[in-house]
Amino acid sequence: MDTKEEVWRKMVEGEVYDAPHPELIKKLEVTRELLWEFNSLRPSKKEELKAILHRLLGSHGDWFQFNQPFRCDYGENIHIGECFFANFNLTILDEAEVRIGDYCFIGPNVSIYTACHPLDPVERNKFLEWAEPVTIGNNVWIGGSTTICPGVTIGDNVVIGAGSVVTKDIPSNVVAVGNPARIIKHLE
Repeated sequence: MDTKEEVWRKMVEGEVYDAPHPELIKKLEVTRELLWEFNSLRPSKKEELKAILHRLLGSHGDWFQFNQPFRCDYGENIHIGECFFANFNLTILDEAEVRIGDYCFIGPNVSIYTACHPLDPVERNKFLEWAEPVTIGNNVWIGGSTTICPGVTIGDNVVIGAGSVVTKDIPSNVVAVGNPARIIKHLE
């Protein structure tokens, strides 16, 4: 069995890893305790809410806000820039890094996934996974109920329309919508 350092390295670097490794389960439990505390606090407890997010996130800018509830797997693989806003029910499965730039706004019920599973059911039932990072540029608005799939990069100055499923990279300065998301407009 891999050491905790080795299984963590494999996970964040995109190698196949043992998802129910005891050390990963411990880390998930710690994160879930922090998220339970965060999601149970009164919204008026702004300093306490920020303190929990500061402990949870890998890095963040000076101004950021997450409307409750918020869910993630590890938290420490999430890096957000300056002036970040997430509406209700943001879910980030951060087995790999999720990097979000400055001035990004995320609508309600958005999901960002990095975890990948084998297509073959025999392999999938072995609980082996790998992860692919997600990168979101600066000045991005992600509409409500959007899903961003593993390995996607979204450029700067992008609008993703509500309800979109982003399965492939989106270049800078565009509006993309649909399932799968496709470019419908170029921005200047």
